[in-house]
Amino acid sequence: MITFDHVTKIYDGVNVGLEDASIDIDKGDFVFLVGPSGAGKSTFIKLILKEIDADSGTITVGDYEVTSLSNRMVPQLRRRIGMVFQDFRLLPKKTVFENVAFAMEILHMRRKTIKKRVPQVLELVGIGDKGDRYPQELSAGEQQRVAIARAIINNPTVLIADEPTGNLDPDTAYGIMELLEQINNTGTTILMVTHAKDIVDRMGKRVVAIEEGHIVRDEFGQYNLDEAADFSEEVLDDE
Repeated sequence: MITFDHVTKIYDGVNVGLEDASIDIDKGDFVFLVGPSGAGKSTFIKLILKEIDADSGTITVGDYEVTSLSNRMVPQLRRRIGMVFQDFRLLPKKTVFENVAFAMEILHMRRKTIKKRVPQVLELVGIGDKGDRYPQELSAGEQQRVAIARAIINNPTVLIADEPTGNLDPDTAYGIMELLEQINNTGTTILMVTHAKDIVDRMGKRVVAIEEGHIVRDEFGQYNLDEAADFSEEVLDDE
């Protein structure tokens, strides 16, 4: 579903975003992307979305060879990718229904289809009774559920969640993780960026660690960023 083949991105010819990164994420995988601030996680996501271009290597997302994709085709790529952010990014003057429907409207979906689909997805994410509310009338957890509903309304093959629990209390965060796991169980590939060690350890999913632009760990288990750092030092010593 997502393949990086020896991908390098250097900013201003000096600062390493990613260097010689290779990874395969299969359809239906649930992957945690971890690492310290500035490690290269944001670069990884921006490359998938073709917000920036790699200096070398190839990136494939589904049927799209991203590194050679024309600007005209980028919107089609992004329609297959749902995005969830830490700060929700809801439209404050639109209701919950309207926020989610907006993602369908920009694709010029039929109004009849929108009226049928939006309530179904709101029910799926556990806020079926909140359609007429405005974001400011909701709790943080409910707002994040709206954001997730908006991200999955067009049936993306990949869902990227960038620190989706960062603004939530622990109980609410675990509720969001249960929802993401439910979505993953339908076959949606999920890539989640997080610093939440407790969540990573509890979920027991695949963990990919990035350090200074290098993928230093890729295995199932716990966060263990210190172990990743030790591994990184061993790799650099070998080189």
